[in-house]
Amino acid sequence: MSDADGSGGGADEGPGRLLLSEVLRDQMIAHCLTAYPEEGCGLLIGPLGAGEVSRCVPTANMAASGRLYTVDPRAHLRADREAEADGLAVVGVFHSHTHTDAYPSPTDVDQAPDPDWHYVLVSLRDELASVRSYRIVGGEIAEEPIFEERPLGEPVPRPGR
Repeated sequence: MSDADGSGGGADEGPGRLLLSEVLRDQMIAHCLTAYPEEGCGLLIGPLGAGEVSRCVPTANMAASGRLYTVDPRAHLRADREAEADGLAVVGVFHSHTHTDAYPSPTDVDQAPDPDWHYVLVSLRDELASVRSYRIVGGEIAEEPIFEERPLGEPVPRPGR
């Protein structure tokens, strides 16, 4: 999916990177920690094609599983309508991996609903949560760098460690 100039754009030939504030990153991690031992999940809202997240919308994991996630369809519809009212769109999804790396599983790839989306994974496997972003197009996975609006603070430790 990445091209020779390194832009790595998805189906929308976006910038091949994700701009994500420290605050939003920490909100995603906190939601995923709250959902543990099940996978946490939610939606990413931002301007279409800009590779930027303006807000995240934590949702219930309708699969109620530590190995799978399903975003609540009602929450998805509500988030989509609210984003559209603000001139934005759903630009991706985030979810946690409770016991594995922040890398898309075969199930994640099979269920990737939109080639233009950013797929952010939060790994809770280690003491410190890790966050990585990917584009998934036609079954092909390409990691994209996450750029923060300001330098990242300390990683968020898991409770009890």
